[in-house]
Amino acid sequence: MARSARSSASRLLYTLFTSSPSLPTQSPASPFLLHRHFRLFSTGSAARVKEDKGTQLQDSLQKVRNIGISAHIDSGKTTLTERVLFYTGRIHEIHEVRGRDGVGAKMDSMDLEREKGITIQSAATYCSWKGYQVNIIDTPGHVDFTIEVERALRVLDGAILVLCSVGGVQSQSITVDRQMRRYEVPRVAFINKLDRMGADPWKVLNQARSKLRHHSAAVQVPIGLEEHFQGLVDLVQLKTYLFEGSNGEKVVTAEVPADMEALVAEKRHELIETVSEVDDKLAELFLADEPISSSDLEEAIRRATIAQKFVPVFMGTAFKNKGVQPLLDGVLTYLPCPTEVSNYALDQNNKEEKVLLTGSPTGPLVALAFKLEEGRFGQLTFLRIYEGIIKKGDFIHNINTGKRLKVPRLVRMHSNEMEDIQEAHAGQIVAVFGVDCATGDTFTDGTVRYTMTSMNVPEPVMSLAVAPVSKDSGGQFSKALNRFQKEDPTFRVGLDPESGQTIISGMGELHLAIYVERIRREYKVEAHTGKPRVNFREAITQRAEFDYLHKKQSGGQGQYGRVCGYVEPLPMGSATKFEFENLIVGQAIPSNFIPAIEKGFREAANSGSLIGHPVEYVRVCLTDGASHAVDSSELAFKLASIYAFRQCYTKAKPVVLEPIMLVDVKVPSEFQGSVTGDINKRKGLIIGNDQDGDDSAIIAHIPLNKMFGYSTDLRSMTQGKGEFTMEYKEHSAVPNDVQAELMNDYKATKAAEQ
Repeated sequence: MARSARSSASRLLYTLFTSSPSLPTQSPASPFLLHRHFRLFSTGSAARVKEDKGTQLQDSLQKVRNIGISAHIDSGKTTLTERVLFYTGRIHEIHEVRGRDGVGAKMDSMDLEREKGITIQSAATYCSWKGYQVNIIDTPGHVDFTIEVERALRVLDGAILVLCSVGGVQSQSITVDRQMRRYEVPRVAFINKLDRMGADPWKVLNQARSKLRHHSAAVQVPIGLEEHFQGLVDLVQLKTYLFEGSNGEKVVTAEVPADMEALVAEKRHELIETVSEVDDKLAELFLADEPISSSDLEEAIRRATIAQKFVPVFMGTAFKNKGVQPLLDGVLTYLPCPTEVSNYALDQNNKEEKVLLTGSPTGPLVALAFKLEEGRFGQLTFLRIYEGIIKKGDFIHNINTGKRLKVPRLVRMHSNEMEDIQEAHAGQIVAVFGVDCATGDTFTDGTVRYTMTSMNVPEPVMSLAVAPVSKDSGGQFSKALNRFQKEDPTFRVGLDPESGQTIISGMGELHLAIYVERIRREYKVEAHTGKPRVNFREAITQRAEFDYLHKKQSGGQGQYGRVCGYVEPLPMGSATKFEFENLIVGQAIPSNFIPAIEKGFREAANSGSLIGHPVEYVRVCLTDGASHAVDSSELAFKLASIYAFRQCYTKAKPVVLEPIMLVDVKVPSEFQGSVTGDINKRKGLIIGNDQDGDDSAIIAHIPLNKMFGYSTDLRSMTQGKGEFTMEYKEHSAVPNDVQAELMNDYKATKAAEQ
């Protein structure tokens, strides 16, 4: 039967080709000619099918938006995401971040997040709105989890910056905006909480212009504020939106209220004027005094937003279910699709030359692993696909490690839930199981050797000694630390060489406390912690020469190595913290010993002699030396380097550097005096003090060493009404008296251990 089916198909093809006008008419089609035409026909049709599929996928990319929601703590990011998921039909009931029903918001899937009412890990989800696919990443607001914001913004095409209409532009809003600028992410702003007492969106808009240097204007005007907030007027379409139904799911469109026409006209003129400053097309219409239609204005706002020259400002209250649907429309209208964003890779075969990725699904696969998570079924790797297609069962190449891996399972994430898919294409955010890699690794299909630029990882500022209470749980304890270190690049684990203690380092007290709590909950290991330790550093302040001969004879082959040169300070804030230069002319030291000399100096710089902390911002220059034909060895030169560094270190006038934190304190004005007095007592430097209604906003630079327990002290000083945020600013030299005190403590600790 199969044979007869094949022969009938052959007859059909023969008839088709012999009757084809493209064949020569004077002779019957030979089997060879028929075979050739058949091959050309099938090859051409396959190419056409592939081309058609590529065009379809390219068109579908126009309807994809990859966005992140970022803001200061308690601005309403997770609440906003919850409403977006509800209105797009991804969830069917709304739960609050600090809800009494014990369920909590969908995107806060960890028990700790629900208990504390904060977001700890960024969570990915996707939804559909008006035929568009929107991939969303909800990020934490607390500065201790800043890496979650960094890695989300690294892979996103657009973002929503949420601002509180009462709090305005706060310290973390500035940090998040700086991160968005670093990754060149186009954004829209959403002024939330218009239903709260003291809401003033126009004050917040002015703050965004002055503090964030945003070129921005409102695209909406609120109807009423605080408890009278009813709806919004769209300045582009000149329509009124009212939100009805138990959860504001019914959007009613109406005309602009008569009593608001003057305000709406004024604000629309301001919007047109602001966009005209950065968009030439609109400027021509504006200067020619021609009427500007809604579509003209909409297109101009889109162009300016994607070019990162303008930030459209939306308004509403996520908690009271008002203004979320127009914001979603704004995401589709003004934020870019994956093909409208320029993404670059580095070609490893061509001296890391920058290559612009097309974002096309038909190109070679290029994907970045931006986040790792330990799931129930093994390691879950979040991928952003920049080009090409990835399919379940495909073999992919990890360019960073050189390994070839199979994709056993491909999923789309909805917070902590997964949906299995067969393939994903450029522009999508997906997750794969069973692929061993690190954060920041690049995957391709093997036809190209491209790597994506990695994300900015801040240095840890605080350390804590931690140990399991029971000796039997050591295996689980180290398993937990290894996993967390792999997941979070700002979480480091080390061993104190002197005390033998396990030291964990992170971005702050809360960051480390959360990980200790996760060890207890997720691995059932009780751990006790030592006093938090500040990550001090040491640095030299002047040039110093060294000339050291390491000579040892103990029968048999001895050790001989002489190194000469100098050390000098690098400028503070240099990209590299240690530099080694070989300035030897000739062969005073054979070249095969130079790496051992560099290794020795690097090892010596790991522990300064003042307080035993690493030495940074130092350049070592090797100018001369001597070797022995028999006794010189790598070990001899390495030891010579270590002793040479110690010899010249004190002559280079070393200083201790401590981490300085940028602290933003907000307290009722009546407590301002006692709070500023306490900051001075902590050796803090007040750099700003603004009145914000009944509150005082104090900005200060305070040494981290003086910030332990500050939250408790601030609460007791302000009857629980004060709040503060802090983030790492820089390492700077400590005063002489503090340095002497730290050195005495270090000597006393060393003496007690001997």
